[in-house]
Amino acid sequence: MSRLNLMAAIKRLFGNFRSSRQSGKKSESESRSSIQWVAAGLGNPGEEYSRARHNAGFMTIERIARAKGVRVSRRRFKGVTAEVMLAGKPAILVKPQTFYNLSGECLSDLLGYFKIAPEHLIVVHDELDLEAGRLRIKQGGGDAGNRGVRSIAESLGTTDFIRVRLGIGRPPENEENKDYLLRPMTAAERQAFTPILERAASAVEAIAEHGLEAAMNRYNQRG
Repeated sequence: MSRLNLMAAIKRLFGNFRSSRQSGKKSESESRSSIQWVAAGLGNPGEEYSRARHNAGFMTIERIARAKGVRVSRRRFKGVTAEVMLAGKPAILVKPQTFYNLSGECLSDLLGYFKIAPEHLIVVHDELDLEAGRLRIKQGGGDAGNRGVRSIAESLGTTDFIRVRLGIGRPPENEENKDYLLRPMTAAERQAFTPILERAASAVEAIAEHGLEAAMNRYNQRG
């Protein structure tokens, strides 16, 4: 092979390499810009918390993931994630792994990376001040003492994200709030908890499909 032919071959090789890298970067950029929704469940990592009321958000996200045939397992942004379609729209499911009260650290990084507006973040969490078994969708407002919600608001600098609140009610008089939130539920309690998890998973999909107001009109009714 002549020197000129050799130089041409090397040029083509490096040209193909650059083209491949540029194509990869373009594909990644397109993937980042295509995400329309983030659905985040609040909870604490670790098996000891997996059946606790305080992990209702995690349970809801897992329920959505199972229905979509995916696992929430990709570790990034101090959380575990999975990419899915919600009502035909590209979305990310996420379970922050920072522990409940620092959830904002994960979500602010994730929204920043994917350039998602807070209005397209759906946060699913338990609510002591809501009657057990009741579900409410809202946007903005106070955190009612929920430190996970407070962390998200402080990290994002806004309360404009959407919340799917799962009512767990107040504990019996002989039980402290912390114990009630963090202890594993009994088999009977978990069975009673199942309908609200199913309703919450459906509500997340409805928000993505029909918008906030329509979802609120449907899911904020009694029952």
